[in-house]
Amino acid sequence: MVVPNMASRLLMSSLRHLQKIPKAGMSSGHSKIGGREVVGYGFNGQPNYVDRIDFPLPAIRFKENTPDIQALREKEKGDWRKLSLEEKKALYRASFCQTFAEMKAPTGEWKSVVGLSLIFISLSVWVYMGMKLFVYRPLPDSFTDEAKEAQLRRMIDLRVNPIDGLTSKWDYEQGKWK
Repeated sequence: MVVPNMASRLLMSSLRHLQKIPKAGMSSGHSKIGGREVVGYGFNGQPNYVDRIDFPLPAIRFKENTPDIQALREKEKGDWRKLSLEEKKALYRASFCQTFAEMKAPTGEWKSVVGLSLIFISLSVWVYMGMKLFVYRPLPDSFTDEAKEAQLRRMIDLRVNPIDGLTSKWDYEQGKWK
């Protein structure tokens, strides 16, 4: 009974010790990476900046703090109605690189994908035609229509598989298909 108690005390003390260790760049609300503020957790817990539609809050601000931006941040703490539209846009662009509309805007990448796909398809058709012309032998004579008809006539004459096969559908008395 003494051992589990001692183990649980050791576990609890190590967990308390881990809680006191700050994560890199996440110890306080005003930590910085370079000149950029860490403002959140991020999509993977790392202090990095990524524009994502599914996780719209990056861990750090997009731009470094300059004296102009710092003055706007101080002004931002007051009444927002006193900020002009240009100042609001400058504050937004200091925190984020793109708006949602810019992230969702079509890039035209589909054109290059379709173009490359068509190039590869045309190359494969040219390779096939080259193989057919220069590598493959011509089809044997047994593939002609006359040879196929002669083979069918011979199967009927020999009564090949007369119960439920091909020649079972041939009327031998009238000489035509049933």
